[in-house]
Amino acid sequence: MTDNAGGPGSWSENILEYFLRNNQITTEDGAQITWSHAANHKAQLNEALKSTTHMIEADVILPSDGSEHDQPIMAHPPETNSDNTLQDWLAEVIKCNKGIKLDFKSLAAVKPSMMLLESVKQHLTRPVWLNADILPGPNGSSRAVEAKPFIDTVTSFFSDVTFSLGWTTGWHPEKVNEGYSWTMVKEMDYICKELNQPVTFPVRAALLSQSYSQLLWLLRKSNRYSLTIWTGKDDKYSIEDLLYIRDHFDQKQVFYDLLEPQNHEFKKAIGIKVHF
Repeated sequence: MTDNAGGPGSWSENILEYFLRNNQITTEDGAQITWSHAANHKAQLNEALKSTTHMIEADVILPSDGSEHDQPIMAHPPETNSDNTLQDWLAEVIKCNKGIKLDFKSLAAVKPSMMLLESVKQHLTRPVWLNADILPGPNGSSRAVEAKPFIDTVTSFFSDVTFSLGWTTGWHPEKVNEGYSWTMVKEMDYICKELNQPVTFPVRAALLSQSYSQLLWLLRKSNRYSLTIWTGKDDKYSIEDLLYIRDHFDQKQVFYDLLEPQNHEFKKAIGIKVHF
């Protein structure tokens, strides 16, 4: 992945290289990177800015299906309102040196958001990840954001960025949950193999054990690729699933965006101290 990532200060710089340069991690290991989730409202963002986490993740939507003059706001559906606009969010985030990940829930929010990002680009000399679920995945709904228009809109503004491209997923405690199929990973590689940017694939921790072969195949297709393992609030999965990934995949190519208490258990199992 590092061979194709951008240089120091660029949006596509590998986050491991960026935080190593800033002496915030000690080795190129994706498990060392820590995350603030859903830093959308002002109180959540302020908490994230004061924390020791490396990456701030937030969700961008338009407040309605109204005119294109609507300002992008920071909220996760089903919420439709927020006390924070993307413009205000960016004004605060440029004061810190954390990496950012913006998660787009609709195509309509992408272009106005790119315009706002363009206006602060000179102040954002750090990794910027832009995320959308572009394909239907295991137990998931139809695709959330159409792949080509999302990628084309982003690249029409910025050639230098890190894409985070995922699948819509579902997880049900009473059912047998299918994993990421060969069709799903091959379709994703088909979309991403022509890109020049680094791409990370968000994958759901509760669906890992059904998908080891497929995900390993996908990662080996390009050194630009990585995985970001995430979890739903009520998902059930085992720490052993994460340890299997850690033992069999390149540690530079896997990031762990986990909730507590599993995050603490996982870090403890691999000998990384957790700071709160």
